[in-house]
Amino acid sequence: MGMSSYLMMAERQKYKARFTSKLPNGDFLGLTVWPGKSDPNAEVLTIQIRRQGSAGWETVHRIAIYRTSDGRYSLLPERTPASQPAKAEPVGADESSESFE
Repeated sequence: MGMSSYLMMAERQKYKARFTSKLPNGDFLGLTVWPGKSDPNAEVLTIQIRRQGSAGWETVHRIAIYRTSDGRYSLLPERTPASQPAKAEPVGADESSESFE
């Protein structure tokens, strides 16, 4: 399964920590730490800016970082919005997501 389905599944689990801060324009900057799926000692850190729109909360932008149990960090591929067709990921992107499949 792809990275987007992994992150959506992660959102149904309990996160380890969450911190939010209100920006001057009313948006919220948030950091959430999730347990790794296959390795509970690994972590996925998601940092996002969210805005309250007419249809509820929407994510303006986000990045996700994977931390292995031995403390190595890597940037995860960006999620493809559901409204867009999935694009082929650049070569090398699948190595970084293999540890979660």
